[in-house]
Amino acid sequence: MKIEFYRHSIEESDIDRVSKVLRSIFITTGEVVRDFEKDLQTYLDAKNAIGMTSCTAALQLSLLAWGIGRDDEVITSPMSFCATANAILHAGATPVFVDVEEETGNLNAELIENRITRKTKALLPVHLYGQMCDMKRIRQIADRNGLLIIEDAAHCIEGLREGVKVGQLGHAACFSFYATKNITSGEGGAITTNDFDKAELLRILRLHGIDKSAADRYTKKYEHWDMPVLGWKYNMDNIQAALLLGQLQRIEKSWSRRDEISMKYEEAFGSLKQIKLMKTVPHSRHARHLFTIQVPEEKRDSILIALQNRGIGVAVNYRAIHLLKYYRETFGYKNGDFPVAEDIGKRTISLPLYPSLKDEEVDFVIQVVLEEAKS
Repeated sequence: MKIEFYRHSIEESDIDRVSKVLRSIFITTGEVVRDFEKDLQTYLDAKNAIGMTSCTAALQLSLLAWGIGRDDEVITSPMSFCATANAILHAGATPVFVDVEEETGNLNAELIENRITRKTKALLPVHLYGQMCDMKRIRQIADRNGLLIIEDAAHCIEGLREGVKVGQLGHAACFSFYATKNITSGEGGAITTNDFDKAELLRILRLHGIDKSAADRYTKKYEHWDMPVLGWKYNMDNIQAALLLGQLQRIEKSWSRRDEISMKYEEAFGSLKQIKLMKTVPHSRHARHLFTIQVPEEKRDSILIALQNRGIGVAVNYRAIHLLKYYRETFGYKNGDFPVAEDIGKRTISLPLYPSLKDEEVDFVIQVVLEEAKS
C-alpha cells in the first residue's frame, strides 16, 4: 500500500472556477480575490482580509505595517517552520526565542515576560499543528507591556480556544495556503485584521506601495496612480483565489474528516508508552493541520525510514529553528538553549492527515506505527 504524506482536496468545481478565470481577461488581483477575502472575513469573524502570496509575506508586511523594523525585537517560538523567524529578519527586526510548552509545542506564556527588553516591540505566537496558543494570557502580557501581537496562524484557520477565534485577540493574523495546508492554492497566504487603516496600508504594501491596483486602473476609466510608500510584490491573484473559494466553502466538512482520523490515531497510540502525543487543551477546537507522534530520540530516524520503506509518507515538523545552521552561526545558538523545543524536534514524526485518507489507509498507518514503535 502506498500512502502519500499529503493529498490536496481540490475538486472539479475548483478547476472549473480556475478555468473560468483563465478564459477571462483579468487573471491578476481582481474581483475573485475580493470575493475570497470577503468569504475569509466572514469565516473568521474579521473586519478585513488581505490576500497575499504566502504566509511569510503576510508576516513580514504585518510587522512592517505596524512599524516594526531595525533595532526592534520580536518574541516568537523556536518550534515552527523557519519562515516564522525569517519573516522577522526580513522586516529588519531580530527574532527572540522563548521555549515552548511540552504538552502542545506552543509558545510558553509563562516564560515570555522574562525575555522582554526595552527593544521588544511585538509578540509572534505560532499556533502549532492547529492548536491555538493561550491567546487570552498572551494578550494580557502584550497589553501590560505595550506590545503588538501578530499571530502565525499558518496551521490554524479552523482553530478556536475558549470561545476565541484566530486573529480576534491579535492585531493581525497570518495564514498559509501552501501546497500542504488545509485549504491550498499551491502558494498563497492572507492577513486578517480589525484595523481598517492598517488593512488599507497592507493592500498598498503588497503591491509595490502604489495606491491603485491593476483592477482599479484598467477595469474602469483610467486613473493615474502614485506610490506613497515603498512596497513589495506580494499580491494574491485571481487564479489562486479561484482555487481557494470552493475549498473555503467545504472547510468544515474537511475539518470533520481530519478530526475523525486524528481521534483514531489518538485512540490507537494514546496508551502506548513508546509514543507520546501532543494534547488538545480543554475548551478548544484543534484545527487538525498536522498529526505528530513523538518517539525516543535514538529511534526516531530509524522509525521514520521504516515507515517510508513500507509506503507511508512522513515528515518532521519541525527541527527547532535556533539549531538550523544560519541561526547557529548568526546568533550563536547552541544545544540546550531551548530544551523543550529541541526535544520535540529530535523526537517528532508527522503522519498522513487529509480528508481523502481512506479508513483502510488509516488502519495501515496505525498498524505499521505500532509495529515499528514496539520493535
